[in-house]
Amino acid sequence: MDTAHTTSALATNTQKAAAVVAGTFLVVGVLGFIPGVTTHYDDMTFAGHHSGAQLLGLFGVSVLHNIVHLAFAVAGLLLARTWNGARAFLIGGGIVYLLLTLYGLLVDRHDPANFVPLDEADNWLHLVLGVGMVALGTVLPRTDDHPARRP
Repeated sequence: MDTAHTTSALATNTQKAAAVVAGTFLVVGVLGFIPGVTTHYDDMTFAGHHSGAQLLGLFGVSVLHNIVHLAFAVAGLLLARTWNGARAFLIGGGIVYLLLTLYGLLVDRHDPANFVPLDEADNWLHLVLGVGMVALGTVLPRTDDHPARRP
């Protein structure tokens, strides 16, 4: 088999980046349900700011929060199959995380409107994710940049 001309299902760096980001969300979503990796696991609630569980002892999580990570991962993996989908996932998902950062800054941690247990660590993580995802979606080229695959 001539590997220089073999194409992969994820042909562009944009698609690969989207798959890596989605895969990371998949891992985080699963880890959120593992006692030990998630501290105070017995204090986890379905939703809301009362959940005492923390992923890696740092990031507040709830059952809903973990499910959202898993759903986001599935959407990202499906969208990563095309360049347009991958770009939409990175930019659109990045915007969602930037809005979530803003929401986390504006809503009091102990307010019932804080339906996902957001705290300062989550806000910083969401900001970095949002900026990073939007940057990847806008900076990476549309075409495959592997010289061996160029005509």
